[in-house]
Amino acid sequence: MSTDLPGWVPVEHRWLGLDRRRLKPAIFVLAVALLLIYGWPAVNAVVPWDNPIKAGDVLDLGGGATAVPPVGWQLEDGTLVSDDTGVSPSRETVKLAKAGAVINMTGAAFDGTAAQFLDQVLTSQDANADISGAPGTFTTTSGLAGVVRTASGPAGDELLAAFKMSETSPATAPALLVEVSTAPNSFQEYSGEIEALLRSVTPGSTA
Repeated sequence: MSTDLPGWVPVEHRWLGLDRRRLKPAIFVLAVALLLIYGWPAVNAVVPWDNPIKAGDVLDLGGGATAVPPVGWQLEDGTLVSDDTGVSPSRETVKLAKAGAVINMTGAAFDGTAAQFLDQVLTSQDANADISGAPGTFTTTSGLAGVVRTASGPAGDELLAAFKMSETSPATAPALLVEVSTAPNSFQEYSGEIEALLRSVTPGSTA
């Protein structure tokens, strides 16, 4: 006759008082539930990234265009030149994250100036956005000209930078949007790394 009590879990199968035999299925069910309800962002929030940028890494922005990401940040999306996979300059996406800061870089097809592209982005995000003032100008180390707007508020600090990825034919060249968001009052902590990234943006050799 068995002396086991109903519901009793042997010591060798327990972890922190829980039945270890049921933990893996439960975690799998939780991950599926998060995916179905909230999508990949919710799953990503509970799964730590371990893909840090190393010295010498260079982002492939497509068409020969590149940028140098800050060392130590997590590359959550994007392609490195060393991957040698080839990307489209009008479709490439990059996401870099570090503590309370996130950098998103997005390529797009756009006919017009960098300032017009940035205005369109702002209007699409908020139809009532005040874009009457002129954006600041920014020139990369390679000589590529761009425009920049910044904002601060209770939700955090934000920087938007736009480039047309050609020095010779900017009107018809692919556009690049760089969106930086940080926790409130923390932008200055990352400003040096962000400026270095923007300065490093380089168009393709044939641009």
